[in-house]
Amino acid sequence: MLSRAYGIARSLVMYYGVPGKHRRASRLYGEFIGPGDVAFDIGAHVGGRVRVWRGLGARVIAAEPQPDCLRVLRLLYGRDREVVIVPQAVGARPGQAKLALSSATPTVSSMSPGWIDSVTTDQSFAHVNWDRSVEVDVTTLDDLIAAHGVPAFCKIDVEGFEADVLAGLTQPVPALSFEYIPSAHEAGLEALRIVERLGATAGGYVYNYSPIETMRLASKKWLDAATLERQLERIRPRGRSGDVYARLRLGGR
Repeated sequence: MLSRAYGIARSLVMYYGVPGKHRRASRLYGEFIGPGDVAFDIGAHVGGRVRVWRGLGARVIAAEPQPDCLRVLRLLYGRDREVVIVPQAVGARPGQAKLALSSATPTVSSMSPGWIDSVTTDQSFAHVNWDRSVEVDVTTLDDLIAAHGVPAFCKIDVEGFEADVLAGLTQPVPALSFEYIPSAHEAGLEALRIVERLGATAGGYVYNYSPIETMRLASKKWLDAATLERQLERIRPRGRSGDVYARLRLGGR
């Protein structure tokens, strides 16, 4: 219990206690989200993005399967009618799956055993311990769209399960992001390839990259997939994780 309490407290400080982070995040997400938009937070954790997106006037669909994180989300946003808390994981198909939990570092809880195997070779994960697991219900992005509409923006941060989440989407959305970790490079490339296929029916996506939690795009210009892939290869030796952003060529603000 002490380890779980520490993990949640650590997450709250990380997402709510860093000076200037909320302002930077509002500026970044303001490029994709505006008043009245629907935004999907897949892997909502303790709701750091929920807070930002509500400030931008969006209706937020927050999907999170971790029991401890769900308690925090319900405490902070359970009375907000413009926040829908979905107590499920998101994947390629509906059903159930096993979620490996890290009590002390809940940000890296994952449904991908292969991803866990990959990142254990990374020094930054040296002290991470996946010490328990739970069975969780799984829905899909297609089902969430059927229930809540097409999101203006969809953030996917599910610790190596990003490609599985995207496999449950059969239509392009205006903009999205997914996590990239150098020690699980192939998983990031697989997610990128799925996004490319989705965008092919709607004029294609352009891409950018934001180093971990900086809330700033690394490139002044939006890139095609091949250029982004070369960029990820260049930064791979530095071990700098972050988020890939994609927007339809004719979409955005």
